[in-house]
Amino acid sequence: MPMPAALDVSTLLAVLAATIVATKLFGDVAQRVGQPAVLGELLAGVALGAIGAFRPHEAALQPFAQIGIVVLLFQIGLHTDVRSLRRVGAEAAVVAAAGVIIPFLGGYVVAHALGLADVPALVCGAALTATSIGISARVLGDLMRLHTEDGQVVLGAAVLDDIIGLVILSVVFSVAAGGNVSPAGVVRMTGIAIGFVLVALLMGAIAMPTLIRFVERMRGTGVLGLLSLAFAFGMAWLAVRTGSALIIGALAAGLILHPMPQRNEIESSVTAIGHFFVPIFFASVGAALDLHALASPGALTLGGALIVVGIAGKVLAGFAPWWYDGNKLLVGVAMVPRGEVGLVFAQMGLGAGVLGQGEFGALMLMIVVTTFLPPPILARIVRARSGTGEMASEPGIDDLVAGTHHRGVRKTAVRTRHPDK
Repeated sequence: MPMPAALDVSTLLAVLAATIVATKLFGDVAQRVGQPAVLGELLAGVALGAIGAFRPHEAALQPFAQIGIVVLLFQIGLHTDVRSLRRVGAEAAVVAAAGVIIPFLGGYVVAHALGLADVPALVCGAALTATSIGISARVLGDLMRLHTEDGQVVLGAAVLDDIIGLVILSVVFSVAAGGNVSPAGVVRMTGIAIGFVLVALLMGAIAMPTLIRFVERMRGTGVLGLLSLAFAFGMAWLAVRTGSALIIGALAAGLILHPMPQRNEIESSVTAIGHFFVPIFFASVGAALDLHALASPGALTLGGALIVVGIAGKVLAGFAPWWYDGNKLLVGVAMVPRGEVGLVFAQMGLGAGVLGQGEFGALMLMIVVTTFLPPPILARIVRARSGTGEMASEPGIDDLVAGTHHRGVRKTAVRTRHPDK
């Protein structure tokens, strides 16, 4: 479906229709072979980009993808109980810290050694810090390990990983926009990003009773979901205006609204909207992939090195809390998937002009491999520990990220807290 230089309304509608159909079909196929729908949506974008049906840099399409990023991070925040981070304790904090530091430094050193400049190497390192909360929860739930102590450590560490990783990413891009990488600039932007999240959570806790009373007066159909989404957009705008990144604002908005009694209704409304916008974001990421650039020896070498560092760094992080008596290997392997969060990092690097097509392709290769590998490996670890070859599915994790529902499993919202607490 060739497109003109500038999209008119009818062509835009045709592109959106093709994108929606392709992402849903490819996502369904991915689920049928036991993989997250996000991988199918990514491949749908690759296919659409290859035939010229989706041009990710088209001005008319970029807002849809950017809204998809905001909705995705808002969803992740909605599903994150900040209080649960305290309950999982020191183990999760240590796993998270190691899961950020080791991959970040390793990715930077490897990328720099392979010829990348400072800023692109920093972006590669930042992308390696991510852990897909949705995919990790999905796999642990399928293996009946989500509400075990190991599962809670993984979820707590994954939440911290993504918050720290998003802060690192916003710092890297802010410093890159200034044209240099200085310790003072890094410290300043880190303070802004972390300070924004902390102030937002504090103000949100103070304003929560007023917010609840205001929401309870809303009687119109769909009003709650739309107001919540407007709040996420406003927080994303505020984050950018204060020198941080829109993804930080969107995540903070979800964290603020998580304690609200009406969270389930908010989640339902936002998920419905996310089923439209989030796959468009994933498709835009896939369509941006230059297969010829990926096939170059340099991109394949960089991708292979990042895969090794990405897997090793997260697995080692699982062993960081030496006093922990749980299954450290399970914790480490469960931290490996980058999934949708890693895609956000890669897309932002490409969109900001920090990454070339070769580096972007290398990151995409790393994200796909680290997302495919953990599920079967985790299944083997659990079976080896339990001494049985059969695993039942645990419901309650399927809509953690829009579009990642699993066939045959009841769709409810995941809770990161232990059911007994």
